[in-house]
Amino acid sequence: MSVPRLSLPIMSDAIGSVDVARMELWVHYGQAYLVDDDDEMEIPEMLDDHPEHPVGIIRVERGAAFLITGLHTGTVDFTLVVADHDPGPDSEGYEDIVEVSFESPSGKVSLHEWGGEGVHEIPPLAAGPGWYRLRYHARGMDDAEDNVDTSDGPVERYLMQIWPQAPSDPCVVKVTSDSLRYWLTAG
Repeated sequence: MSVPRLSLPIMSDAIGSVDVARMELWVHYGQAYLVDDDDEMEIPEMLDDHPEHPVGIIRVERGAAFLITGLHTGTVDFTLVVADHDPGPDSEGYEDIVEVSFESPSGKVSLHEWGGEGVHEIPPLAAGPGWYRLRYHARGMDDAEDNVDTSDGPVERYLMQIWPQAPSDPCVVKVTSDSLRYWLTAG
């Protein structure tokens, strides 16, 4: 089941280009996946966190990122920003923020729901094939209990920012939720 997405391209010579895609993302087992569109890439199994610089809620390997949500099963709000520069973290709008490096062999990725339930196309990455930085923001992870009522809409919001950047160590920018604290120690 693929949910329609809203794409809002923004162009400016002063700040560079930014493409924003908003969607409702179906998760199961608290998982979603950012996968390179290279024909050889597959949806990853649970990946190990970085041994020296754990970030908990996102784990990467070449061409794939394993995203962890607080909600076990249901819909979360998800915004994806593809930029040609670092757009800066939204530390006021989100409780938890982490960053990792990501290699895209093809320069094009898509966001996959658990079990192939849906695939959301993402605008092409700004610099084509190569290294990018992923900044994963989360809000409401602690509110996502097993029996949470989502009839009025999702209780969790996520923001993923992607921009070209040479590889560097993963880092935790902001920790507020007990959920992220758990994943930082869960390995």
